[in-house]
Amino acid sequence: MTNPISEPKVIKVTGSSPNENYDVVVGNGLLDRLPGILGERVRRVLVIHPRALRATGDAVRQDLDAAGFTALTAEIPDAEEGKHIQVASFCWQVLGQNDFTRSDAIVTVGGGAVTDVGGFVAATWLRGVRVVHIPTSLLGMVDAAVGGKTGINTSEGKNLVGAFHPPAAVLADLDALATLPKNELLTGMAEVVKCGFIADAAILDLIEAAPEAVADPESAVVRELVERSIAVKAEIVSSDLKEAGRREFLNYGHTLGHAIELAERYSWRHGAAVSVGLTFAAELSRMVGRLDDETADRHKRILQSLELPVTYRRDRWAALLDGMKRDKKARGDLLRFVVLDALEKPAILDVPDTSLLFAAYQEIAE
Repeated sequence: MTNPISEPKVIKVTGSSPNENYDVVVGNGLLDRLPGILGERVRRVLVIHPRALRATGDAVRQDLDAAGFTALTAEIPDAEEGKHIQVASFCWQVLGQNDFTRSDAIVTVGGGAVTDVGGFVAATWLRGVRVVHIPTSLLGMVDAAVGGKTGINTSEGKNLVGAFHPPAAVLADLDALATLPKNELLTGMAEVVKCGFIADAAILDLIEAAPEAVADPESAVVRELVERSIAVKAEIVSSDLKEAGRREFLNYGHTLGHAIELAERYSWRHGAAVSVGLTFAAELSRMVGRLDDETADRHKRILQSLELPVTYRRDRWAALLDGMKRDKKARGDLLRFVVLDALEKPAILDVPDTSLLFAAYQEIAE
């Protein structure tokens, strides 16, 4: 009998038009699906990958060459160092010098940062070409690769320049997780935890019931967590591609998280910053009387069980407040936060008085 763990699962994302519909495939050994996804019209393919994944990027290029495509690679800096306008400009130069047309395609291979910048390059080249994401990190699989958000950083903040550009497909090959360092796997779990609190409490139950399995990238528990998290995001973005409503809920924990990344000049992993942001958002929710003590405290217990940070420096409040004011979710002088009214019940809170934020921050400051 076939082992069900080896069978790929297809999670569909739908948009307002057929060209915004795509599949997220979760499973093992998925790279052989790439030529079929690209289709017969595509002739040239640019594979964008970080320096750390040079061998993987070259392997994907060779497979595409063997399948009859003209494939090239563009190697970019690792992690957040790759999310700059100069990197995007380099990729545009490669596309222009090799006569890429609107019927050609881009493939991203890497974590969330590569997905973000590669998607942005695809969105802006000739006003939009096809892109297929092959995320190689947990964070990339459950967050960056799904939803069509693309972006690059500026010195003023994270993802302030970007576009909505749904991919043609996402191949979440679980084999890639086996090569991740433990801390890289666990930092990606912050986005998984977020999905649990805003939409699918079964995620939290799974983590609490099997903490050892959560740290094993080849476990059935990790696969279920990936599938459930992607399903949460797919359902939300299918109803709100351009963040006009419910999609804002996916920013739970991110307003402070992005400010921490900016304050640390992106030396912190995204998941670590979001973990602190989740703890802060829970405290803010409790402080305004919208969240019960048990659910608020559960944030800290689960995140600590994953070896993720739940506190940040007391002396950095001024820098964090400045970073939050630059957040793209702000509306004029109002800071907007996603809070919880209860488990699986996110809501938006407009905060006109920053003293409330300062009080909540004292609960997580060290």
